[in-house]
Amino acid sequence: MKKMLTCLLFLMPAFLISRAQKHKLVQLWSTDAVVATPESVLPDMKNKLLYVSLIDGNPWDADGKGGIGHMTDMGTNYDSLWITGLNAPKGLGMYKDKMYAADISEVAVVDITKGKLIRKIPVEGASGLNDITVTDKGIVYVSDSKTGRIWKLEDDKPSLYLENVTGANGLKAIKDDLFYAKGSVLMKADSKKQISQIADVGKDIDGIEPIGNGDFIVTSWPGYIFYVYANGQSELILDTHEAKKNTADIGYDPNKKILYVPTFFDRRIVAYQLSNMP
Repeated sequence: MKKMLTCLLFLMPAFLISRAQKHKLVQLWSTDAVVATPESVLPDMKNKLLYVSLIDGNPWDADGKGGIGHMTDMGTNYDSLWITGLNAPKGLGMYKDKMYAADISEVAVVDITKGKLIRKIPVEGASGLNDITVTDKGIVYVSDSKTGRIWKLEDDKPSLYLENVTGANGLKAIKDDLFYAKGSVLMKADSKKQISQIADVGKDIDGIEPIGNGDFIVTSWPGYIFYVYANGQSELILDTHEAKKNTADIGYDPNKKILYVPTFFDRRIVAYQLSNMP
C-alpha cells in the first residue's frame, strides 16, 4: 500500500552545542511517523528517490516482516511495499542496477529496475549484519556488529576481511579505502589493509558519510550527529536523544549538502541542510 506523507516544510535551527561550533544542521522537512522502523537511507539522486530499509519489528528478529521502501527526495509518495520478504534489513548499498541489504545473517540482493528480490547470500557465522558499503568496482563490504567482523563480497562470495572489530557498525568505501566504525572510533583500512584511526567521537558510531574534503558526518544511534574533521577533531552538530529521536544510518546528497536521517523507533525520515555557522 502506498502512503502519502505530509512534509513539514519549515526551517528549524538545530541545537547549538558550543560557541566553537562551525557547522549546523537546519531541518528542511520530516515525514509523518509512518515509516516502519527505518534504519538506513540510501539516496538515488539521479532519480530523486530515497530508498529506506524497514525493520518493522524487533531489530534482530528473523520474522519476515522487514523490507525496503522508497519515497521522493522531498519525503513524499512513500511506497512501503517496494521490496518485502526480508527480516530486519539495515544497511543498504547500490551498484549499477543491484541493491544490497544487510539482513541479520544474509545479504539480500535486489534488482532495482524490476523492483524484485533476486537472491539472499548467507554469510557463514554471521548473526548481526548491520551496515553495507559498495566500492565503485562493485565490491561489497558488510559489518557484523555481534561478532565484530567485516566481510567482503566479490562476485557474491563472502570472505572475512577484518575481525576483532569491537563495535563494528558503519562502513564507507572511498576509492581503495574502507572507513569503518569501531565503537566510538572512526577507522580506516587502506588498499593494503593498513589500519589507522581517524577520530574518536565518544559515542558509538552508526552512519558514516564523507563531505568530500576529507571530513565526515557520523551518527550515533541514540540521537547524536557529529562533524568530523580530517585532522581528527569533531564537533556535535545535532542532539536529539532527549526527544528519543534516533539517528541511525544516514544518507547524504553532497551536491545539495542535504543529510537524510532515519529516526528508527521514532518512525520518520528527516532531512537537514548542512551549512556553516555565521
